[in-house]
Amino acid sequence: MKRLSALCLLSTAMLLGACASTQTATPESAGISSQALTRLDNVLKAEIDAGGLPGTVMLVARHGKVVHFEANGMRDKEAGVPMTRDSIFRMASMTKPITSVAIMMLVEEGRINIGDPASKYLPELKGLQVGVESKDAAGNTVLTRVPARRELTVQDLMRHTSGLTYGHRGASSALVKKTYVDAGEQSREHTNAELITKLSKTVLAFQPGTRFEYGRSTDVLGRIVEVVSGMSLGEFFETRIFKPLGMVDSFFSVPADKVARVANPMIEPATGKRPNVTDPRRPQRFESGGGGLFSTAPDYLRFTTMLLNGGDLDGVRLLAPKTIEHMTSDHLGALPGSFYPGFGFGLGFAVRTHTGMNDMPGTVGEYLWGGAQGTWFWIDPKEKLIAIFMSQRAGDARIYYRRLVKSLVAQTLR
Repeated sequence: MKRLSALCLLSTAMLLGACASTQTATPESAGISSQALTRLDNVLKAEIDAGGLPGTVMLVARHGKVVHFEANGMRDKEAGVPMTRDSIFRMASMTKPITSVAIMMLVEEGRINIGDPASKYLPELKGLQVGVESKDAAGNTVLTRVPARRELTVQDLMRHTSGLTYGHRGASSALVKKTYVDAGEQSREHTNAELITKLSKTVLAFQPGTRFEYGRSTDVLGRIVEVVSGMSLGEFFETRIFKPLGMVDSFFSVPADKVARVANPMIEPATGKRPNVTDPRRPQRFESGGGGLFSTAPDYLRFTTMLLNGGDLDGVRLLAPKTIEHMTSDHLGALPGSFYPGFGFGLGFAVRTHTGMNDMPGTVGEYLWGGAQGTWFWIDPKEKLIAIFMSQRAGDARIYYRRLVKSLVAQTLR
């Protein structure tokens, strides 16, 4: 596709939604170099041509104006279907910031306090113990359960200091993670309520509030939203977030008339197989607040623009500015376990605390997150910048492309 110009502004505006928050602009008028954007586009095309990526959608907005919105490569490489700007992606963990916003909406209504124990809303989580590996008399590694010094809180869940982990990843001991595998935590067939029952049979990986470890915490938040609101998580998202923001292509289960727009991962060269991913044609029983949504770049732009605007989009206010400020501040401090060097973690996002210490350029105060299937976004409040990168390439490759795209966008700023 050609770069945004006067000839395509109308179609772009229609796709994004005709409102002030999603106007288009020439790059230079927003302090962005057209030449540098061409370099970004050419590098992504080269990666696609080399077989590293099936296809991409790249969107850059600055000062409330979209300056770059390009689709390249294939939505389905094996089927020969080209990528389009309205392609629908498996968002995976880019669901997490939306769940965090849902929690804070209920906080603002006085229905949740993030300092509360999670068991106030989910009694099954009361009395969880911490798993500690040790050696028995014969020298075998065994798991000992010790009492938690305090209960995990809603804030712990939001900043991943709860002690809950994943059975398939993380720094926790093998025996701790085995309790998650044995409980069936990785299933896609349980409901949010059934997941909490399973987690109640596991152990915490560490004492709550003592370190960061990415895990099931945000899925637990999704269940808290359900219990407090009286809605399913999907219903809450649709009625309280998606419809108010005009996010028309975001859902846990893709409608039949939109399934053809879903982007698919390519066959992995190393395995000769397509990765195991959620089937968009199948209704999802598990509405995972930690990783279950499908969405598009234009929809996610509306969500991130609301965040950058301090909780408001086109006169629709979801959160107060002070709430956004609280969410996008570092909540880890000196606690160990940051996901990225030079970053802390807020209430739903990684938050940059140092300009240096990381190989990716950026600004103190920017916040970001990505998904395991290859999606990635960041918001830079100082630069008034939003960047959204969409692809379906999982594994270690997605980390490479995050760094690549972050650097390529940074060099466009003037």
